[in-house]
Amino acid sequence: MIDVKKLSVVAGGTEILKNIAFNVPTGVFYGIIGPNGSGKSTLLRAISGLAPEMKGTVRVEDKPVHSYSRKKRAQLVAVLAQEGLEPVEFTVREVLEMSRFPYQNWLGREKGDSSRVIEAVMEKLSLAHLADRGIASLSGGERQRVALGRAMVQSPRLLLLDEPTTFLDIGHQVQMMDYVRKWQRESNLTAVAVLHDLNLAAQYCDRILVLHEGKVVHIGTPEETMREELIERVYGTRPTILPHPETGSPQLLLRPGHAGQQAGKADAFREGLQQAEDLESRQNYEKMSSDLAVGAGKVRP
Repeated sequence: MIDVKKLSVVAGGTEILKNIAFNVPTGVFYGIIGPNGSGKSTLLRAISGLAPEMKGTVRVEDKPVHSYSRKKRAQLVAVLAQEGLEPVEFTVREVLEMSRFPYQNWLGREKGDSSRVIEAVMEKLSLAHLADRGIASLSGGERQRVALGRAMVQSPRLLLLDEPTTFLDIGHQVQMMDYVRKWQRESNLTAVAVLHDLNLAAQYCDRILVLHEGKVVHIGTPEETMREELIERVYGTRPTILPHPETGSPQLLLRPGHAGQQAGKADAFREGLQQAEDLESRQNYEKMSSDLAVGAGKVRP
């Protein structure tokens, strides 16, 4: 599904990603973890075709990601960002209808009837009772469900998630990840998720890639990845790792007083890398906003 070779990305004069190589088979839930400023979000943008100053190759379904038109790419790839949805005045149903734009013509019309797709998504995500509510009136958890619904009605084959649980409480975090995994398994969807919570990554991901200082330092199953020495080397703190009593997935327990010197030594590097990533994000903002405007019917591609 995804094949990345010799990928490097520069932003603001800083090399954020360095000679990245990995592949993601179809139907796999793939996690990306690493400290702040390690290049996780930039890697996700490179996979989606939005990273500037990119060297190397990113292929999706055996084609360079940049070779897809914007509309074809939107049919193939959906993105769920950590911010979810802004509190706009559109209703839930309107937002989901707008998200069918990859399949609409210049007049905003679609060949088939998309109402069944939208109704099915609202039912799956328990949004039917909110269909006529404005987005601005919803809670953070409800807005994030709508954001997931927006991705689902695109009917993509690849889902990219950028820290989708960041602003959610633990109950909604589990709910969100359960929704994503259920959809992924039922549809044989390929999902790539940047996650800060290592326990969620271990619970839901089939394979995990670890980024550190812009480089891939490990790829493996959750059991192969959640090792005390690896976590200490990357995060600068040594956890206790135990199997989950129900699922058996490795789970991390933090140990106060076990933050190593490595964490302090890496702070300056990470701060510089994070600033470069922030700059690169701002450079992409206008393009992403334009894409959303196309979806909202405000402009036409």
